[in-house]
Amino acid sequence: MEEEKVFKDPVHKYIYVQDQLIWDLIDTPEFQRLRRIRQLGTTYLVFHGAEHSRFSHSLGVYEITRRIISQFERSEYPDWPREEKLLCLCAALLHDLGHGPFSHSIEEVMEFDHEEWSCHIIEGKTEVNRLLRTVDPDFPRKVASVIRKNYEKPIVVNLVSSQMDADRMDYLLRDAYFTGANYGTFDLDRILRVLRPHQGRIVVKGSGMHAVEDYLMSRYQMYWQVYFHPVTRSSEIILRKILLRAQELCRSGYAFAWIPDPILKLFRGELDVASYLKLDEALVQTAFAAWTEEEDKLLSQLCGRFLHRRLYKYITFEKEHESEAQLCFEELAAAGMDPGYELEIDFPYDLPYHVYRSAAEGLTEGGRGKPPILLLEPSGAVTEISRRSDVVPSITGMHRGQYRLYYDEEAAGRIRRKLKPRTLARLGLEPSGDA
Repeated sequence: MEEEKVFKDPVHKYIYVQDQLIWDLIDTPEFQRLRRIRQLGTTYLVFHGAEHSRFSHSLGVYEITRRIISQFERSEYPDWPREEKLLCLCAALLHDLGHGPFSHSIEEVMEFDHEEWSCHIIEGKTEVNRLLRTVDPDFPRKVASVIRKNYEKPIVVNLVSSQMDADRMDYLLRDAYFTGANYGTFDLDRILRVLRPHQGRIVVKGSGMHAVEDYLMSRYQMYWQVYFHPVTRSSEIILRKILLRAQELCRSGYAFAWIPDPILKLFRGELDVASYLKLDEALVQTAFAAWTEEEDKLLSQLCGRFLHRRLYKYITFEKEHESEAQLCFEELAAAGMDPGYELEIDFPYDLPYHVYRSAAEGLTEGGRGKPPILLLEPSGAVTEISRRSDVVPSITGMHRGQYRLYYDEEAAGRIRRKLKPRTLARLGLEPSGDA
């Protein structure tokens, strides 16, 4: 590349592109599509600044990976092969290529994995694939194997996928910046300085333990203040119910006044790479706007709720009172509320996030095989961080949580005559004298 290219970035100040391949990959239609996928899904309905995209996050992951590689080259890894460095950078840049609109919510309903779609795009008939093949015909497969976490060298996978990887470090800082949640920040520079390559994997110099504790505590705060926010959960519930209802109608042969072809293929399980790449949040929200005029009243009302932020209300139950939440759910359903579309019991522990999983809890996180954080002692031995830290065990596993019963407030108001006084009080409804 004749001249280094630079992006200005609110989180990292500058993102440096030094390889022509990286520059060309950024300019592909597949990567540009990520501008139209929000990083935090429906969180913008709660934190109005959370409009940042998977595009900017992916650039940030690339930049952190580039900085780590640069540091390793200056010390322990001066002869790191160029192609393998490029492999790390490409995997970092492209790791989220397969995210769909509203990310994890749509994955949960449609039962697919964005990482597999990333690999399908990388290995399919795409511009990204064509560019990667200019390095080597087998290069797309190698990039996909890093994303699938089965590449032969763990150190390469660790850069993009571990419990303290470039992906997590960027999204924490970026999400904190755009939501205004300052407690999500941590000392990135210090962490990068204490990372070390050791016996084929990435470890942390022992003196850097407190910087890692700060990073993990920032994750903890972000989960409870942003990612697990109850109003965000309400918006996600309504989004899922829209998708479920539309899919149910599609499979029953319902004639939509208008439904985009990629969404139709999504519901029918007929998506190929070309159709998947047409799915973005602009298309989905355009469909929702059209569906507010559909003859199916349930779909129409759900879409109107989502677009106009008329979210479900909720009542909270402590974890040990799960049975009370279930009884309240059953009472509302028996009184006439639709248990499939007007009610839902939610426990935030089912989200695809965890603060940290120690070695004692196994080497997997959500089935995704993320190893624990290891400290490198002066003796050369490695120790899993929760065995030395007093802070980490207190937040490991995230067993804290509350059950919330989400409900359609209008529907609850219509059946208030059938509800017990205690339930009415929980819902904040007046007795039925005026109903």
